Amino acid sequence: MYKNILPGIDHIAIWPVISFVIFFVFFIVLLGWVFTADKKFMNEMSQKPLQDGSEINSDSESLT
Repeated sequence: MYKNILPGIDHIAIWPVISFVIFFVFFIVLLGWVFTADKKFMNEMSQKPLQDGSEINSDSESLT
């Protein structure tokens, strides 16, 4: 019963192609961004989870 449902839908063959193109374009753009991104920015962002927040507090105390 279920194997006869998909062939009955018009233009069903185009959706996998469209999905693949969107998937492929997304990862090509992502790879382009990774290779052209600023290395200083990447290093700064990679260190954020390891910081304990003491740098933020010392900066805010120096402003007052």
